[in-house]
Amino acid sequence: MRILYLYKKLFLMHLKSLFFLLFSLSCSHSNPSKMIKKNQKNTELKKIISPQKLQAGDTVAIIAPAGIIKTGKKSIKTAQSLIESWGLAAVLGANIFEENNHFAGKEEQRLKDIQWALDSPKIKAIWCARGGYGSIRIVDKINFEGFKKNPKWFIGYSDITVIHNQLNNLGYETLHGMMVVNLEEDSKNIKNSIKSLKAGLFDSLDTYEIDSNKANRFGKSKGILIGGNLTLLTSQLGSSTQLDTRNKILFIEEIGEYKYHIDRMLQSLKRAGYFNHCAGVIVGDMMNIKSNIPAWGCSVEELIMNVLEPYDFPVAFGIPAGHMPENQALIFGRSIELSVTESKTKITF
Repeated sequence: MRILYLYKKLFLMHLKSLFFLLFSLSCSHSNPSKMIKKNQKNTELKKIISPQKLQAGDTVAIIAPAGIIKTGKKSIKTAQSLIESWGLAAVLGANIFEENNHFAGKEEQRLKDIQWALDSPKIKAIWCARGGYGSIRIVDKINFEGFKKNPKWFIGYSDITVIHNQLNNLGYETLHGMMVVNLEEDSKNIKNSIKSLKAGLFDSLDTYEIDSNKANRFGKSKGILIGGNLTLLTSQLGSSTQLDTRNKILFIEEIGEYKYHIDRMLQSLKRAGYFNHCAGVIVGDMMNIKSNIPAWGCSVEELIMNVLEPYDFPVAFGIPAGHMPENQALIFGRSIELSVTESKTKITF
């Protein structure tokens, strides 16, 4: 009887092992690409929410989530007057003029102002006074639940890329455009920037037509526009605000970097798969590029195209958006059409 008992126990052990073996084999033969495609499909089907267009009587909040407002206090008053001339009301964050070394106040002060502006149902747009640096230090502490109940336009560029990316990932459109401190610049130079900002808030952006750039790669594509400052895009790799560029059109701009810095950042995006299934790339202002010693050996346009050479999507250079005085507004999160031909580049919102 004991022998029969041992045989039975061994049989059950082998049967159990066989079951787990078959189960493991079935799991190993499942197609992970189907799961990726399913997730990708869900991402593509996610509804993008556009904040309501502004109307007379609406309120715009001005805040400083990053760099200090030291030389731009006059521009705050100019911005208030501009907002009021549009038939709107302007309110300031309680801590907008605070100073904490490099930053416009301590982190808790900057966070308090942005949280107040996001949560308030009366505020219909949030205009960042300036960029600089600091948004990335507070983005993970922001609660967006109030914003979801009352979506509003978030406006800025450069360091504000971090907030754009977070809101775009949550499924909301944002307005990449001039900031308050830019009002200090020659009014003739920023006339188009102001015009496009107002159009983006009240109506809709015009179709942009730009003369062709010899570095362009021709083609047509359609996709959701995302992106921002190249340094900030790279700094978010591996975080919750990293972008999903599949079937999207990526905008990049930069200021004051060496060419090898730009190459390193683009190579980082490339290694992270940003360009694998991208629908197109729009290159805005690449200004004040520093000279390498020894020389890099090619233009910044050639540098970018060397990185993008393996891909076949259209690439458009010379788009007036970024750190130049003419900073045309762009709606991130909006599906656009990009047409790059021998004669012109056309961006249709």
